[in-house]
Amino acid sequence: MQRVRLRYTKRGRLRFTSHRDFQRAFERALRRAEVPMAYSAGFTPHPKVSYANAAATGTGSEAEYLEIALAEHRDPEKLRELLDESMPAGLDIIDAVEARTSGLADRLTASVWELRLDGVPFEEAEKAAAVFLAAPTVEVERKTKSGMRTFDARGAVVELRVDRPQPDRPGDGPCAILRLVVRHVTPAVRPDDVLSGLRAVADLAPPVPAAVTRLAQGLFDEESGTVTDPLAPDREAVPAAVLTAAGPAPATAPGPAAQGQSL
Repeated sequence: MQRVRLRYTKRGRLRFTSHRDFQRAFERALRRAEVPMAYSAGFTPHPKVSYANAAATGTGSEAEYLEIALAEHRDPEKLRELLDESMPAGLDIIDAVEARTSGLADRLTASVWELRLDGVPFEEAEKAAAVFLAAPTVEVERKTKSGMRTFDARGAVVELRVDRPQPDRPGDGPCAILRLVVRHVTPAVRPDDVLSGLRAVADLAPPVPAAVTRLAQGLFDEESGTVTDPLAPDREAVPAAVLTAAGPAPATAPGPAAQGQSL
């Protein structure tokens, strides 16, 4: 059984698709592309697909991940092309690699987010971000299945930067771009929680909902302060087939000293 890990996007209007909607679209794409899937056992077998830390409905993303198990070996890049052609535009399969290591989910420890705040002047957002970062804790509330829950939104934020809009994305009025690096903690701190925190400590209230996009997710590197590519270890790992073909390393003949000792 071969395992392949895929990176996909949620762009444009497709950011409003739920995780269940994506699952249905992806399983249809598997059938259209005639992917030789491995199936679970039992009375209701289903294709072996594992999803990891999917973004919330309404959130765009450039870095969503999943893993599939195949009953027959396939070239990952050709498989990616077939699946991408079978998916709706906006749900794009942009990367594929054979799984040669374990623990993909364990390597998704942080995310990089972009929040476009239309109607918010750059200077106002910059002041609010400074107040947020200076606070030791920022308590926010969120409604969960078990009721309202209060938690700290500040501790999970590694970086909060304010940028001006890019020249190729002009707006009709003021606009500020927030860049966030957020650790994946429990309970999860989402971009809207950070916005709630900015409203609580600095009275920052965008007049329209923020456009939120996940730019990357992966392992957080403490030394560089960056989020690394979670598929890199699979690309760098030596394929098992190569190791098998190479065989065990040849034994070296003992040196004179060793021969003397053996006598």
